Amino acid sequence: MDIELFRRLCETPGIPGREERVRALIAKETKGLFDACETDAMGSYLCVRKPTRKPAGKKGSSKATRVMLAAHMDEIGFFVRHIDEQGMIWVNPAGGFDPRNLFASRVLVCTAKGDFKGVMNPGGKPIHISSEADRAKVPGVEEFFIDLGRDAAEVRKSVEIGDYVVMDTPFLETPKKLVSKAVDNRLACYIAIEACRALAKRKGGHACEIICAFTTQEEVGLRGAQTAAYAAKADIGVGLDVTLACDTPGVPDTQRVTKQGLGAAIMIQDSSMISDAGLVEDVVKVAKKHHIAYQKCILPRGGQDGAAIQRAGIGARCVAIVTGTRYIHTCTEMVDKDDLNATVELLAEWLASLE
Repeated sequence: MDIELFRRLCETPGIPGREERVRALIAKETKGLFDACETDAMGSYLCVRKPTRKPAGKKGSSKATRVMLAAHMDEIGFFVRHIDEQGMIWVNPAGGFDPRNLFASRVLVCTAKGDFKGVMNPGGKPIHISSEADRAKVPGVEEFFIDLGRDAAEVRKSVEIGDYVVMDTPFLETPKKLVSKAVDNRLACYIAIEACRALAKRKGGHACEIICAFTTQEEVGLRGAQTAAYAAKADIGVGLDVTLACDTPGVPDTQRVTKQGLGAAIMIQDSSMISDAGLVEDVVKVAKKHHIAYQKCILPRGGQDGAAIQRAGIGARCVAIVTGTRYIHTCTEMVDKDDLNATVELLAEWLASLE
């Protein structure tokens, strides 16, 4: 595993509409891997890898199957909306947050003049002087503010409305897991890169044309994938993303969605799309043939970029290949190393199998 790449992808700040740092990292990391790359009007980074062999049984200049892989670059975060007289920064969310996970958070405020570390807390009394009723109330996201620990004048000089904020937590590796903020969805960017690297080294190559779309603004409505899909005009679309792994205390086994350690996950249905049954069957066949651990899953709520590909233009057959992740939309998102490797291997082998 290229854990160093995974770490750098996760630690690089990039919320919806401000993915430029992540895009620059991917462009640098994938130099020479693709035949053509461009940044579209929405900021998505579109990379094309042409076929390296002819499809079996086809003669002449038969058109290669076009496969679009969608991996969104953005993470949930905030935009600065107000700076008060004390120099406290008030923010607006870009993506879905559970306020219970925001208490006493360390954050990074990203500006044109540099990045500034700070802390996020809700307004109100500390435990020493608060009542039981005060402590029982869960504040809304709009009640949280950021304290940079600087004079108000200095804050107003350095930070502007529209600057952005991400969580600031260290990347953690354990013997079996990787933990970070922004695993959703730098994980998919990593998988797309590593699968294409595997194809580049693979004897026999691949017969399909691959469009790797590192997309923008997924967390606020699949926006980058929608425009990218119109341009790609793919025959097949693949939504690469995390999905819930609720194999943790307090969640019934019937609601776990996936279980870590059981391998890559093939999404049958989420609230944004239903995967093409034929593609699901094909991916399962590849997993069985190559003895790649896999599981099927259904996500009752939530979606991913595959839905945008499925409905763009005249439409495309689509499947979602995902990886079970614990504690999604927090700064402690956790993925199993074996599941991550299985997802890379499954995607690479399936792409190689397409004729």
